[in-house]
Amino acid sequence: MRVFVDSSALVALIVKNDENHEKAVSCLRLMTENRAEMVISNFVVAEAYNLLAARTYPGKARQWLLTNTWTVERVSLVDEKEATKVIEKYIDKDFSYTDSTSFAMIKRLGFDYAFTYDRHFEQYGIATQESSLY
Repeated sequence: MRVFVDSSALVALIVKNDENHEKAVSCLRLMTENRAEMVISNFVVAEAYNLLAARTYPGKARQWLLTNTWTVERVSLVDEKEATKVIEKYIDKDFSYTDSTSFAMIKRLGFDYAFTYDRHFEQYGIATQESSLY
């Protein structure tokens, strides 16, 4: 099983006072027991690092960046073109560019679901851990 990990899940795992921390830790435990392969994109790496650093956790951001062992998949030119189409098509949504590249990568590489606490993934129609594990 391959799981795309979003920055919202990464932040929830790392920041103990995040509202989703306990759920994220339990979810990670389940995915680990099920031997899921966790994959993040290079855009998610940048976004997670910036979110952590901006929330006054620069030390945690640096530690996570330097010790990450999960597979990092690079966003392709095809993913970027698809992301632009997503943003153009869904004018009623506030999808970020990183989210849109994630949607494209999930579709292109056939992930089983996304580990995320970002409502945009479900809005776009991507299965998440909430619908896949529980």
